[in-house]
Amino acid sequence: MLVKVAEYSQYLTLLRNQLTQLEASKSSQWCGGQYTLEGNQAHYRAFNGPEDNFACKSNQVDIADWIEPEQLFGCVRLFRETLALEPGLLHRLNGGTLIISLRSILSQPLMWLRLKQIFLSQQYVWLSLDETRPLPIFLPTMPLKFKLLIAGDREALAEFQEIEPELSSLAIYSEFEENIQIVDDKEIADWCQWVNSVAVDAEIGAIDADLWPELIIEGTRYTGDQKTLPLCPCWLARQLQDAAIYSNDKRLTARGLKSALEARAWREGFLAQRMQDEILLDQILINTEDEVIGQINGLSVIEFSGHPRAFGEPSRISCVVHPGDGEFTDVERKAELGGNIHAKGMMIMQAWLISELELEQQLPFSASIVFEQSYSEVDGDSASLAELCALISALSTQPVNQQIAVTGSVDQFGNVQSVGGLNEKIEGFFQICQRRGLNGKQGVILPVSNVRHLVLNDEVVNAVRDEQFYLWTVSHVEQALPLLMQISWNTEQGACLLRTIQDRIAQMNQQENRHRPWPLRWLNLFNLN
Repeated sequence: MLVKVAEYSQYLTLLRNQLTQLEASKSSQWCGGQYTLEGNQAHYRAFNGPEDNFACKSNQVDIADWIEPEQLFGCVRLFRETLALEPGLLHRLNGGTLIISLRSILSQPLMWLRLKQIFLSQQYVWLSLDETRPLPIFLPTMPLKFKLLIAGDREALAEFQEIEPELSSLAIYSEFEENIQIVDDKEIADWCQWVNSVAVDAEIGAIDADLWPELIIEGTRYTGDQKTLPLCPCWLARQLQDAAIYSNDKRLTARGLKSALEARAWREGFLAQRMQDEILLDQILINTEDEVIGQINGLSVIEFSGHPRAFGEPSRISCVVHPGDGEFTDVERKAELGGNIHAKGMMIMQAWLISELELEQQLPFSASIVFEQSYSEVDGDSASLAELCALISALSTQPVNQQIAVTGSVDQFGNVQSVGGLNEKIEGFFQICQRRGLNGKQGVILPVSNVRHLVLNDEVVNAVRDEQFYLWTVSHVEQALPLLMQISWNTEQGACLLRTIQDRIAQMNQQENRHRPWPLRWLNLFNLN
């Protein structure tokens, strides 16, 4: 059986406990037998009594998290010309179940080959652990039958399937659920019961009633979904253990958990603070006050290798438009700093804009879009809405409100789609605005489909409640443009961005026609150009 699960001892122990309960309900029998040594000969006979040196119950379950061949297969010991046979874990699990960590298999291929041979043949053959020294005597084979449960994460399972495609195709497959979807009160009750059991197993202490709301908030922030709570015993045990450190008595309190989370955020916040200092010192240019044509504040999530916490940071996206042949230049892609998904998002947003303009001839403008002061690879399509708004601003010469940051991806029909890392993005922009001074006009535009993922910290929530910071949700590009530029994309009467761009294109085409030689202008009357 193959089980997708994180390779932590807590998970393997949980699997063993569950299997032990299942096996306890079944009738068991004795397996194995007795090895006897007489001079230079060894004999084996099937089970005759519990006193046999290779006898065991058939319902045993055990774990091999990390194990060496001698521990797994047993060995032959020679001391002062006296032979002794030492049973291994497989002998003690004859008829039972072995739970083995997949990383042990992948890192010790020779051990796996022997384990597989025993599993498939159901025969145990004694071998010398030292290839240069054979066994001093011949040892008869032993019937050995057991169930094998291999546990590992998805990447390890994929590697195992490549190594053992036939065995993987025959195996039973299952997954350990890492999250629980909250539908009604029953799921909440089940989750609370599970957390209590984790606390009991870890011998942490009793959970106070006021801790549950704080733990639920932190859990939804961890999963990134208001309707989903984590089941990972390692993560839950860490939150409870940290809360115990900051709680005054043996009961785990909300104050203790909150203090623990604040201390953890302070310990892990060094890089985020340094990046914010660079922005406040104008080493990284982020405008949060004026209105500028062709510039917009996008939002990024920064992850550093070796750093435990991802954090959000605003990124200045700029677009320059000039007379040309209609080419949209993705500078990141040209400089080989843009990933494939980012390039895909750029092409999708360009397709929507060209479709909306309904041009009968080639666009007389070329555009260049770039993430300013970005010196590493940019990937993902979460900035495509911001890039599209910057492009529209540059084409229409309509300034963008720099007090508003934008996140979201778009499709070819202008619909705004959800993105990841939303809480970190909003909090990163909020912290910059807060340190510069909140004025009640700053905020973030985000996809309406991301509302269920909002689990913001108390500072942002209080600022939104006090109308010092705003969150606007949009489902289409046309809803974001009036918030940024104070003018609609398309209206039947009055000024609008679409008509402004079309008029500018028409003026450019007229200027080009005036500069054409008179024979080409004459041909233009017949639409032959």
